[in-house]
This record gives sequence, C-alpha cells and structure tokens, in this order.
Amino acid sequence: MRREVSRRPGGNPGSGAGPRAAGDVPGPVRTCIGCRRRAPATELIRVVASDEVDGARTVVVDERRRLPGRGAWLHDDPSCREQARKRNAFRRALRVSGPLDDSLR
Repeated sequence: MRREVSRRPGGNPGSGAGPRAAGDVPGPVRTCIGCRRRAPATELIRVVASDEVDGARTVVVDERRRLPGRGAWLHDDPSCREQARKRNAFRRALRVSGPLDDSLR
C-alpha cells in the first residue's frame, strides 16, 4: 500500500527552500567558532590555517575571504577569540593536526 506524503509549499521539508521568515537576513549565515552564535557572514571574519613554517601552522585572517583551504568564522571580538582558544575551536574547525599557532596574524 502506498502512502501519500504531504509536502510543505516551497520544496522538500527541511530543505530551506520554503518561504522566509520576516527576520531572516539575506545572504550566507555562519557560526562563530568562539561564542557559537550564528550571524551573517558580513559580520564575521574568516580565518584559515597557513602553510607550515618551521613545523607549525599559523591561523591567519582571510581579509578577502578567498584564501584556499578550510576556513572558520569568528566575530572580530577579543572575547570570541579567547573562547575559541580555550575550547581548541581553531584546531577542530580548521581540521589541523599537529602544532597550530592561533595568535591570529
């Protein structure tokens, strides 16, 4: 026996293709690795792990948001940076194994 599946208007359930809520912000939304709050990408800075120098990788700010490699997003706020350091969020978000200098250059 075949069951009918009701669909919401605007696409598949959970696909994000449905109508937008009044408070939605257009454009990409990212999560800060420090405070874990979601925000428009325009309010966050992107960081990436640079190439190895002397056996360690360094976290650098990607000002143009175009550097290659896996990126992570962070509020430009010292408290978010400190929270990310304490939780080892840079290493996890950037998927880096080995030494990582997270002093943000």
